[in-house]
Amino acid sequence: MGKPLAEVEIDPAMAHRLVLAQHPDLAHLAVVAVGSGWDNAMFRLGDNLALRFPRRETAAKLLLNEQRWLPHLCGRLPLAVPVPVHIGAPQHGYPWPWSITPWIEGETADVSQPDEHQGEVLAGFFEALHQPAPADAPFNSFRGVPLAERAAAFEDRVSELSGKTDMIDRRVRSLWEDALGATAEVAPTWIHGDPHPRNVLVVAGRFSGVIDWGDMAQGDRAADLAAIWMLLPQLKSRERAMAACSSVPSDTWRRARGWAVLYAVILLRAGLSNDPRMYLIAQRTVQRLLEGPR
Repeated sequence: MGKPLAEVEIDPAMAHRLVLAQHPDLAHLAVVAVGSGWDNAMFRLGDNLALRFPRRETAAKLLLNEQRWLPHLCGRLPLAVPVPVHIGAPQHGYPWPWSITPWIEGETADVSQPDEHQGEVLAGFFEALHQPAPADAPFNSFRGVPLAERAAAFEDRVSELSGKTDMIDRRVRSLWEDALGATAEVAPTWIHGDPHPRNVLVVAGRFSGVIDWGDMAQGDRAADLAAIWMLLPQLKSRERAMAACSSVPSDTWRRARGWAVLYAVILLRAGLSNDPRMYLIAQRTVQRLLEGPR
């Protein structure tokens, strides 16, 4: 399965009508489409703001996580995050909540990769994020759960890919199997839940922000630490990142490699369907997993 079709299409004219109706003090600002992901359509509002509109009902539920919890997390995070500054309501035929957030400069990390000095920066971000979450923090049944709960879905996807690619070979499968045997030795923490390169922004080789927090939850931080292999091109940078995550034990890194394999399989499936950018992310992730560190 590739990128899902939008259940509701929203264009700059509709976005402007909603801003005019609900936030008329901002209606003089230009609305410019900047693209859409699997879940949300994004627009720039003037120079300093962004509009975020769910394109599917499932994504609308995830947006509520961002609106509820990002204001509580942003103060301790060392990279910019899209904390809503205004919240929009359904109107004019648009059926779901929506957000106005700060505009964060940068290109996504699959297009503009970070330089060799960003390993410690990524580690510092995760160390700040991966703190205990309150009891009423959301759970995510797909991210941050025990890897064994994702094993059946993993095998289904690998079987589906058989004959289409040889990327998931015995070396990659051995990383997955090793991760399944790793002990879950730490309590759940806050996690971003979807830390692939299209959700991380880079300016001039430096991380500038982390976006798309709909999957945020309390769970196993190994699901986020998989980003070490998804985001950092240089082996030395990955080694530095792991060294800087001083609180992470070895079994968590084993699970993180497993999560990186799972993400690669998911993105590879999407890439072979209709999203070549996701294919490239999967390819790079697998190459880096095989390169190390192990």
